[in-house]
Amino acid sequence: MQNKREQLLHISQQLVTLGLNRGTAGNVSVRADSADGQAGFLITPSGLAVDKMSSSDMVWMDFSGNATGVHPPSSEWRFHQDILYQKPQVNAVIHTHSIYASTFSTFRKDMPSFHYMIALAGGDSIRCAPYALFGSQQLSDNAIEALKDRKACLLANHGMIAVGETLEKALDITQEVETLCEQYLLALQVGEPHILSRQEMLDVLEKFKTYGAWSDNSAEASNVTRSGGK
Repeated sequence: MQNKREQLLHISQQLVTLGLNRGTAGNVSVRADSADGQAGFLITPSGLAVDKMSSSDMVWMDFSGNATGVHPPSSEWRFHQDILYQKPQVNAVIHTHSIYASTFSTFRKDMPSFHYMIALAGGDSIRCAPYALFGSQQLSDNAIEALKDRKACLLANHGMIAVGETLEKALDITQEVETLCEQYLLALQVGEPHILSRQEMLDVLEKFKTYGAWSDNSAEASNVTRSGGK
């Protein structure tokens, strides 16, 4: 588990270095069983700036909400717990208050397929979960719905969530979603961008099945888009 504590610290530091989080904003978790084999996860602590964190500050939690650590867990532990419990294929969750994702989230709109890289999130849109108080069960419920068959979502008037099989893959998705939010906001300053059709997005999803870093994102996504859904 020590190795995962160090990985969690490293990713948290990268998020700050990349400008995706600042101060005490945002949080990260990774699936990690306890020494006696109990299922659970490690999560960053509440209210502690990344530059003050050490690997020993990471908090271990089980899926009943019990926490073990020097500090209390992040106030957003509920959606980390629910995502990891309900999505066994997910091993890492990243939540940021990054500038462009947070800005776009204030429109409370899904991001349409203005760019083919929208497909990396698992379908033909990046959904925006309805607003709910931070740290609440309602926010977690909203996030779970927005992440159905997806690997990223926005949280209205808040920020974004990205998930992945590893912390590194979740970080890749986080960076790409932030870039997409920046591009879309810039496009909206000119007018309404053209939106790729469902068939065009299906073609992208098919291509992603064998496209490098995103190749593991698309088999599930292709099925989702074919069946429709927001």
